[in-house]
Amino acid sequence: MNLAAPVPPLSPHSLLVFLVAVVVLLLVARLLGAVAERFGAPAIVGELFTGVLLGPSLLGSVAPGVAGWLLPTDPHQFHLLDAVGQIGLLLLVGITGAHLDLGLLRRRTGAAVTVSVTGLVIPLTLGILLGLALPTAVTGQEGAGRPVFALFLGVAMCVTAIPVIAKTLSDMRLLHRNIGQLTLAAGMVDDAVGWLLLSVVAAAATTGVSLGQVSLSVLYLVGFVLFAATVGRFVVRRVMDRVARSGQSGPTVTAAVVIVLSGAVGTHALGMEPVFGAFVAGLLLAPCRSSHALLGPLRTVVMAVLAPLFLAMAGLRMDLTALVDPQVAVTAVGVLTVAILGKFVGAYLGARLTRLSTWEGLALGAGMNARGVIEVIVAMTGLRLGVLNTATYTTVILVAIVTSLMAPPLLRLAMAKVGQTEDEELRRIEHDVWQARSVPSPDRGTDPPPVEGGPGRV
Repeated sequence: MNLAAPVPPLSPHSLLVFLVAVVVLLLVARLLGAVAERFGAPAIVGELFTGVLLGPSLLGSVAPGVAGWLLPTDPHQFHLLDAVGQIGLLLLVGITGAHLDLGLLRRRTGAAVTVSVTGLVIPLTLGILLGLALPTAVTGQEGAGRPVFALFLGVAMCVTAIPVIAKTLSDMRLLHRNIGQLTLAAGMVDDAVGWLLLSVVAAAATTGVSLGQVSLSVLYLVGFVLFAATVGRFVVRRVMDRVARSGQSGPTVTAAVVIVLSGAVGTHALGMEPVFGAFVAGLLLAPCRSSHALLGPLRTVVMAVLAPLFLAMAGLRMDLTALVDPQVAVTAVGVLTVAILGKFVGAYLGARLTRLSTWEGLALGAGMNARGVIEVIVAMTGLRLGVLNTATYTTVILVAIVTSLMAPPLLRLAMAKVGQTEDEELRRIEHDVWQARSVPSPDRGTDPPPVEGGPGRV
């Protein structure tokens, strides 16, 4: 009998390089996150800056030898870090979806849809017009390639970054607020449409666009959502209620992780982004109140370890040294201005159309302006397809950095003027239970069984 040779394990050197990179990224991310908090900013500000500090933008330019020793330059080695970062990304998005109050979203569907539509259409239109007007010397696109570039820039202007928004709202303790919930809901719609448009741009850049391709993408998107809302909802509720009966965190955390990653697998297999599937799976966990208190350990690991690693990884591919070219710098300022104003005005207009207050509209505009790593993913896609060159890629990356860093102070300023409701206070108590249950009390070695009716009804 012939047996296939086993797959060789990771070499000792590769394992050493990987572990050193994880230790360095996590340590620096946590330190910079603490520094950011010391100055009144959310931890995400420091965590995002980790990749910029250790990557080619700074350390890679000043001391390339040190940077190459601390962090891997070999693609296969780098992909190990990518895998860890992707797990952190998907679980962060899933945890975010599980925090959403679906009852509030059902009551405020009109507001969420209106904000998402205006927050998408206005920056998309402005981005397309800007893409047609930028000089060929910067874009490198002319003739038939110019419309594709313009559409791509429009997509880059209209997307949001649910993972970054989620981490920002969590750091600032705003996930329980109505505005935080509406921001995530509107951002989810924007990103779903953004990924669909990105697939259209990718097809146009390679094989061209056909009605059949676009129709199939829409069909997959609608079909996945309908399946999740019917079969998925029933299965998830049964599974989570069953594992929660044990009163232990272990089985509940395992089930939640499997559900979130399965949602990511589903959308990725259909040609959509796995982030969308993870978010929808998280939404299915939201009504499972009996298991929420037992998911505290998962939230702690994701927020304290995996999310900082993911955010640090996002900056390692950024190279801001390209901005020394004056023409690129001017273009970057123009694109950044359009990106900020387009998204801000769109979200604010949608909020005012649904009779939200001025400060609520400003908070929505600030929150949805954060592009974060989703913008990085879009930029990397454009670079791979040949739609972006080094200059335009760097410009899009700059939008991701600046919009993510400016969101927290603007959110803090606006939300200080928005009073907290009784429903928000109850939601805050429930979110606090998630965190409290992740650390056993001094006189208990294990988690207690969940309270009947869910933590929100204590």
